[in-house]
Amino acid sequence: MKIDTNAIFSITEANQNFSKVARKVDELGSVVIMKNNAPRYLVIDFSKAEADAEAPDEDVLAISQKLIEENREAYEVLAQ
Repeated sequence: MKIDTNAIFSITEANQNFSKVARKVDELGSVVIMKNNAPRYLVIDFSKAEADAEAPDEDVLAISQKLIEENREAYEVLAQ
């Protein structure tokens, strides 16, 4: 995952000035909050979270086709 350096906040800064974090989420779509110099939390726009929660039908179909091809022999045995 690539992280924009403009979208990184320390947990202290996020705690003291959450409105600044929220404005940056509105601007960039997401921010990372660091704790002990490691990425700990990801704050994203709620509408983006809803959109990311569902896989497009094309993706599901492609994954299904791939699994069928990889496991064709097992499916044939089960079909008997």
